[in-house]
Amino acid sequence: MKAPCPLPQKGEAETDPNLPACNWPTLVHPLCPRRTGSSSFFHKVIDGICGRACPRYQDYNTIWNLTEWMEILELTAAYFKSTVGKDLSEEEAIQLLSELSSDSQKAVVTCLKGRRQDIRHALIERTNSICSARLLDFDWQLKLALSSDKLSMLQIPLLNLDLDLTENGNLKLFSIEMNKEELQNLISALEAANKVVLQLK
Repeated sequence: MKAPCPLPQKGEAETDPNLPACNWPTLVHPLCPRRTGSSSFFHKVIDGICGRACPRYQDYNTIWNLTEWMEILELTAAYFKSTVGKDLSEEEAIQLLSELSSDSQKAVVTCLKGRRQDIRHALIERTNSICSARLLDFDWQLKLALSSDKLSMLQIPLLNLDLDLTENGNLKLFSIEMNKEELQNLISALEAANKVVLQLK
């Protein structure tokens, strides 16, 4: 079985010679005369993303063979996860469907609009499960380093950051000392992470 091709990403030309030929439009086409069936299929794919029952091959084996079935499942799920994860607008989401028929585009976008919050919640839960550690509390203290064993006068401001974490029911305490540059890097990383979280809400 060949590796399923990725959906074109925002800003990528579909004629990019580095991208493998994508069979998603060809695979979805048989559902077009079955508008109700196509919507049901897309909803079931989203159910699978959300940890519920996935679509069953025996319900669609008259439309796709097993190789096509595995490919269309992966490509369709990748489309929904990528679109919601990148917080694409409806217009941007439709652009990724340019090779599909108008009926298929409408079925996909309708499901996407109705289930966007479900997909976003599933992505957040999946991200949270990557690490079991959680931040309970923190404290900080600013101090001024006046000297060291190499220099008699430093006068460098330093931040002591104390973190209270819980992991698998166990409390862990961490203490970090940072200079101004290290603190700025930490703030930048936290701001970037917060931006991603806000997009997923």
